Amino acid sequence: MEAQPHHAVHYVNRVGWLRAAVLGANDGIVSTASLMTGIAASGASAQAILLSGIAALVAGAMSMAAGEYVSVSAQADTERADLAKEAKALRTQPHAEWAELRDIYVERGLTLALAGQVAEQLMAADALGAHARDELGISEVATARPVQAALA
Repeated sequence: MEAQPHHAVHYVNRVGWLRAAVLGANDGIVSTASLMTGIAASGASAQAILLSGIAALVAGAMSMAAGEYVSVSAQADTERADLAKEAKALRTQPHAEWAELRDIYVERGLTLALAGQVAEQLMAADALGAHARDELGISEVATARPVQAALA
């Protein structure tokens, strides 16, 4: 019997942009409100307060977007470097990589024999994907997306 595709809807795939959006919104509200309060306390006109608020919103949004892009780009670079290192290890020492994956599954509660079979089958289907997910913790859901983070 062929396995049916999994269609449950989960929200974890939104965590990257949601985190950036919440952080950006919070930072924008607090810093802009603080600046506008300070300008208002100086006795500035309503027009000056509004203009400073708009300027703070634009400057804050640009700063947060640039910061998110740079920081998430660094994460993406690290992921790529780790994947390249793993791909090389899979080419040069496949048995050691199989044993490493098997041991990960044993630590998660599988018997040694079953863990070896699981490692073998997953590596036959997509060795780098199996190691990325189970050894490095890199998955499609959690992978770094700099542009998405900056836009959020």
